[in-house]
Amino acid sequence: MAEANKNSRIRKSDFLKRQFSAGGVVFRQEDGELLWLVIKPAGRDNWRLPKGLIDRGETSVQTAQREGREETGVEVEVVGKIGQDKYFFNLGGERIYKTVTYYLMRYLQDAKGPMSWEVEEIAWLPFEEALERLTFKGEKEILQKAREILEVRA
Repeated sequence: MAEANKNSRIRKSDFLKRQFSAGGVVFRQEDGELLWLVIKPAGRDNWRLPKGLIDRGETSVQTAQREGREETGVEVEVVGKIGQDKYFFNLGGERIYKTVTYYLMRYLQDAKGPMSWEVEEIAWLPFEEALERLTFKGEKEILQKAREILEVRA
């Protein structure tokens, strides 16, 4: 009987934790060219879209605006919702299912105050360069949807 109990122990990794984040695809016009903002998180070799966990009492739109300001050092205006990226990852022995809601956001101005320590570098890039620079397929698809939304509005 002791052997059965030993084999049926529940491990932290047996549970699925859910996380909800929000972020955005930030764009601006510069000299007649549309540029897209991507970030390189500190200590990482990948390029991402800005995003972060939704804080208690915060809406996903508020999170996207806050993360835009904190991670990129810019103030943004939300133009509309793009969609969601959903994926699994492991962290500290836990299996996490993450849902990120992305918004299309227009650059307004540089933010007052320092940029987050979490970000090593930001880059404003033309669409094709931004698409190539992004590391993850889901974020590339979100960027493509963002461009399609802008093309429809034009």
